[in-house]
Amino acid sequence: MLRPKKYPDELRERAVRLVLDSGRPIAQVANDLGVHREALRLWVRQAEADAGKRNDRLTTVEREELATLRGEVKHLRKTNEILKAASVFFWCAGINRHGEGDERALHRRSSDPRWPRVMRRRS
Repeated sequence: MLRPKKYPDELRERAVRLVLDSGRPIAQVANDLGVHREALRLWVRQAEADAGKRNDRLTTVEREELATLRGEVKHLRKTNEILKAASVFFWCAGINRHGEGDERALHRRSSDPRWPRVMRRRS
């Protein structure tokens, strides 16, 4: 969950414009506006990255896309784990594609070393 923004977007934009247009030091503009100088420094760096002046940071659009893709990967991994668990369950139960149990398959699997130890036939 994201924490709420401490400073409104208008203040951020105004502060960045002041730094870039006036040429004054970031610390001085930050003191004038009542913002922490490190926060203002990060806003300026992000604005420069968005404008294409910096290559060492991701742009805002790239950050949003990265967050979206990470969420999709997380969802797909969870789905994949569920499907793996389901396939193992059906394999262990000896159920074929048509939903019918196959006693011979169940008998063969019970001696298979991959079969859970508790369910193996005793020889």
